[in-house]
Amino acid sequence: MLDIQLLRGDLAGIAKRLADRGVTLDIAAFEALEAQRKAVQTETQELQAKRNQLSKQVGQSKAIGEDASQLVAEVNAQADRLKGLEQRLADIQGKLNDFLLDVPNIPHASVPAGRSPDENAEARRVGTPRAFEFPVKDHVDVGAALGLDFDAASKISGARFVLMRGEVARLHRALTQFMLDVHTQEHGYTEVYAPYIVNAESMQGTGQLPKFEQDLFEVKRPSAGLVATEMQYPKRMFLIPTAEVPVTNIVRDEIIAGDKLPLKFVCHTPCFRSEAGSYGKDTRGMIRQHQFDKVELVQIVHPQKSYDVLEELTAHAEAILKKLELPYRVVVLCTGDMGFAAAKTYDIEVWLPGQKAYREISSCSNFEAFQARRIQARFRNEKGKSELVHTLNGSGLAVGRTLIAVLENYQNADGSVTVPQVLRPYMGGTTTIKAR
Repeated sequence: MLDIQLLRGDLAGIAKRLADRGVTLDIAAFEALEAQRKAVQTETQELQAKRNQLSKQVGQSKAIGEDASQLVAEVNAQADRLKGLEQRLADIQGKLNDFLLDVPNIPHASVPAGRSPDENAEARRVGTPRAFEFPVKDHVDVGAALGLDFDAASKISGARFVLMRGEVARLHRALTQFMLDVHTQEHGYTEVYAPYIVNAESMQGTGQLPKFEQDLFEVKRPSAGLVATEMQYPKRMFLIPTAEVPVTNIVRDEIIAGDKLPLKFVCHTPCFRSEAGSYGKDTRGMIRQHQFDKVELVQIVHPQKSYDVLEELTAHAEAILKKLELPYRVVVLCTGDMGFAAAKTYDIEVWLPGQKAYREISSCSNFEAFQARRIQARFRNEKGKSELVHTLNGSGLAVGRTLIAVLENYQNADGSVTVPQVLRPYMGGTTTIKAR
């Protein structure tokens, strides 16, 4: 959430910066709410001053033995009016808060202006795509004989799910364990096991609600009856779209000692997304699924260090691809392609020879204080005052897409897949997986 003082201080300037994201700020609606707020606030302050003056007169009258009943009646009448004004002010503040919940973050000055992915800026390429001496297959065709089963998953659950068997399932698990080990043992993250179901407050805190409710899977609560009355459930609960949600909310309503920063968390979870806006897009294979696994990196940091940390966190995600010897590139997302809550984002895109294209495998973002303001996550600064932290996260990596990249980049002419060197200890020394 943006600091409302930014809008009050430079509404036109903020509107212009948001226009770079392709977002039109409703200036008239904000100004109307602000005018109401100022009017009610002024009336409230005037009434409070008048009530205080009358209360003083009541005291003076009683002190000299005069009848103060009329003054007391006026004080009581003022109190009733004040209560009504305070309620009106609270309602207006609520509307202002709802207005801000729909406003995205302001792009950092270093973010390139643009409206579509075509205007993203490539930062670097690492590795050279392999030259194949045989016809290249995509992961669906490579994996079909090795244990990827989309038909069984469709029968069980429907479209956009996959079932894995045998060595492919083991390879998927090996990738997860490998990523967790690298991030905890080499990059200094603390591993977290987090809930897969969260309340609406958590979703709002990281920016999924209210703007992107259609992308979420809401969990149906128990119907009225014994179970429902004996257990206390939040009003609304959702399956997580990413571990960013539960892990970032660890620090909700907390004031962290400054010397404890940065907090660095890594968390493996399944993720659940409705993909409501992707009808007809990436329908083949595992690229876009309703359920997929990710190893997520989250850092809670001092505001002055957050852009250095963004580079560090991105490098941590890149390290996984380097160790797997997978070609990739890093792009800076333009203003129009960034996520709602991000101030700056790097996408890491892995080379998929089956598609002859680079595809996103990690998105690393600095949210500055945008999420922290929603969740009131603060720290004690050098002067002992509380200040909002900055939050960052990124995939380190999306496990399913990493599996895709391994299957396609390490495929062999006979249909087998070579296991990357760094994964072999996690595969019991297996060097190749093949149909059985």
